[in-house]
Amino acid sequence: MSEEIVYGLHAVSAALKHEPERVVGLWVDRKRRDARLREVLELAETAGVPVHMEDGQALDRLSGGARHQGVFARCRAPARAWSEDDLDSVLAAIDGPPLLLVLDGVQDPHNLGACLRSADAAGVHVVIAPADRSAGLTPTARKVACGAAESVPFIQVTNLARTLRELKERGIWLVGAAGEAERDLYAMDLRGASALVLGAEGKGMRRLTRDECDYLARIPMAGQVESLNVSVATGIFLFEAVRQRRAG
Repeated sequence: MSEEIVYGLHAVSAALKHEPERVVGLWVDRKRRDARLREVLELAETAGVPVHMEDGQALDRLSGGARHQGVFARCRAPARAWSEDDLDSVLAAIDGPPLLLVLDGVQDPHNLGACLRSADAAGVHVVIAPADRSAGLTPTARKVACGAAESVPFIQVTNLARTLRELKERGIWLVGAAGEAERDLYAMDLRGASALVLGAEGKGMRRLTRDECDYLARIPMAGQVESLNVSVATGIFLFEAVRQRRAG
């Protein structure tokens, strides 16, 4: 049976809330007594998930030295993960103007998890990324996402440029983040069907991805720093779209 490890309070709590049938067991630091852990233990009890109390050293060893916050869960691998074949049905089910996030080659699982967390908070309908040279939903990404990996469809595609062309055929405008762009993010109209495209850490978008974008936009920078971490930039782009949509 294929399994994966889910580390940390937020990620374990999300697994117990959204997919309790996948959770095989919990391993918990016996010395923790705080309210956050009690909530996790109550969820485990409700779901009938066995709990194994261990000392800190044993927990470190069993988790392979991961930063587990005193709790981790062993979970069955999802019987069905989101795949490229699901993209059409996900898009067809969207009510109102779509808001999509496209991550071009984000390889750091911490950044992916943070982007997913922002995507969930902003109401993004689907996150799209290339299947090659980009991070997947590793235990680290899930932990940083704090449950967003279970709530936001994350679809990796074999040919990102082709997928972007298909999005444009559906009437979705592609707005790419580029520090050298002439247009200011805050001057863009993001109220309609939009896919916000952000590139990898340091390198930005690949040329083919950039070429498919309808517009490029930059975040105005007042200081000496020339660029922002991709997860920070993602949050700024997404919540500008949220602001505009709420303002009408």
